[in-house]
Amino acid sequence: MKIPFTVSFSKIFEKVIYKRLYDHVTHYKILANEQYGFKNNHSTDKAIYHLTNNILKALDDNQLLGGIFCDLTKAFDWVNHDILLAKLDFYGITGRAHKLLTSYLKNRYQRVITRKNRSSKTTVDQ
Repeated sequence: MKIPFTVSFSKIFEKVIYKRLYDHVTHYKILANEQYGFKNNHSTDKAIYHLTNNILKALDDNQLLGGIFCDLTKAFDWVNHDILLAKLDFYGITGRAHKLLTSYLKNRYQRVITRKNRSSKTTVDQ
């Protein structure tokens, strides 16, 4: 199966952008210690461990506790790009980097092509 150039390019582009954003948020200590995902040595397994450990400690200390749990599967598919870009600007992602990310996130569409059939364009802007 032949992978389109744009798919390969997107993957490389996303890894380069991730590395630069990660370096920025690490250098300026933007993410809280409690932030899991996207951070080195902060896997979801570690988040579950910390949650379980805190619950067990509270129970051992006879504390009252409750919890609200949300299924965030596909949460990033619903991120509002305008809000994301505003937050990036707030946290110092400005200038050419901000313009590049804006260009990447705005006016996007997707289309499915199978053999000779082609779907209509579907906008993926949020």
